[in-house]
Amino acid sequence: MQLSKEILEKLTTIVGENYIFTDIETRNYYGHDETEDYVFPPNVVLKPANAKEVSEILLIANDYKIPTTPIGARTGLSGGALSIYEGIGLSMERFNKIIEIDEQNLQVTVEPGVITQVLRETVAEKRFFYPVDPSSMGSCWIGGNIAENSGGARAVKYGVTKDYVLNLEVVLPSGEIIWTGANTLKNSTGYNLTQLMVGSEGTLGVITKIVLKLLPKVSHNVLMLVPFYKAHEACEAVSAIFRAGIVPSALEFMERDAIDWTLEYVDGINVSIKPEHQAHLLIEVDGNYPEVLMQEAEKIVSVVEGFEIDEVLFADTEDQKNMLWKMRRSVAEAVKSNSIYKEEDTVVPRYMLPELLKGIKQIGAKHGFISVCYGHAGDGNLHVNIIKGDMTDDNWQTQVPIGIKEIFELTVALKGTLSGEHGIGYVQKNFMNIAFSKVHLELMESIKRVFDPNNILNPGKIFPDYN
Repeated sequence: MQLSKEILEKLTTIVGENYIFTDIETRNYYGHDETEDYVFPPNVVLKPANAKEVSEILLIANDYKIPTTPIGARTGLSGGALSIYEGIGLSMERFNKIIEIDEQNLQVTVEPGVITQVLRETVAEKRFFYPVDPSSMGSCWIGGNIAENSGGARAVKYGVTKDYVLNLEVVLPSGEIIWTGANTLKNSTGYNLTQLMVGSEGTLGVITKIVLKLLPKVSHNVLMLVPFYKAHEACEAVSAIFRAGIVPSALEFMERDAIDWTLEYVDGINVSIKPEHQAHLLIEVDGNYPEVLMQEAEKIVSVVEGFEIDEVLFADTEDQKNMLWKMRRSVAEAVKSNSIYKEEDTVVPRYMLPELLKGIKQIGAKHGFISVCYGHAGDGNLHVNIIKGDMTDDNWQTQVPIGIKEIFELTVALKGTLSGEHGIGYVQKNFMNIAFSKVHLELMESIKRVFDPNNILNPGKIFPDYN
């Protein structure tokens, strides 16, 4: 679509000449995220500074029915920030303040453009803990975490983003500015609009302020790396650890190729991997009493020794712990640097992980692709990276989509669903009818219409092109 000179002048009046961009270089920059190689530039990029400016922009967008896509740090993997219908790209980068840390109530009020790791480190200085830690936490923003209901390594013990959001300031597509809830730990007053916004991928409103719950900072942790000779046994051990009465603060699964590629891609990681190792579990327990943590670690070792494992590596120093976490958090970039790939974000009940892994490998063999799997095994969240390698372009375009559909069908059959933390966005929307009936999808689309009757806000996301 094209935006008239009149519309551009109105938008300039709102944000100022320094914060409106129509050049192709800027539009392309804001027209992509980390989803494969997609680029969908908006017609114009705007950088508002406050909720009032967002409101005025959406009023114009609503009046002229201009598609408007909220844009965060663009670290997403589902295409949620892509302006697939052009229109306005609404960058939230100027919303970058930590407004208040309420030390009395263990809460923080923050804007959506704050980097997740910056928030975590800032509250840690006051001995508070914000547990949500996506692998991209050094670059992703809190607003995007809320849009996708992000998780991370420590979700297994502490939960995901939704478990920490108390209240949101939201600008609706019609321009109204509302708070969705209250700054309280309990709230049974009417429908929960706060939780409706979490995970809505920017389709219902634009979040401009966020109130998050904090926890007291824990003082100790124990981290171990367990090598398995059989990948499916690593998956089986996950459920066994919980059945033994231990809830780790993190429990991560990495297939052999994931570690090999990461060791090649990242300097300074000194981990010995034997040719016979098929997979590893990275397991952390945390708390305030070292003697209790060692008892839990010993119990975990006794559980995993029931499987075919090699010597367990205990991280003795902070440097060694940081090295192991760097290895885990670098897997996605390492895979991306190695080959053209597609990443799926499957999640099943943790006891079903061995069946999921086995099925993924069988589907890959059937359709001629290999996969590299890793992820947050403790909560059943397996990231499946489908590697192009030496596949022909034709097979990549024809066989892989069929295989992906079969992976999702398997996941749902195992009582799981399509995405654990990456969201649906643009690339997974046409698989939604695997997870949901027509009734489910019509209910969701009805909610979208109530909030956004003109379908201006992040259109073309979540809902399939067919039902």
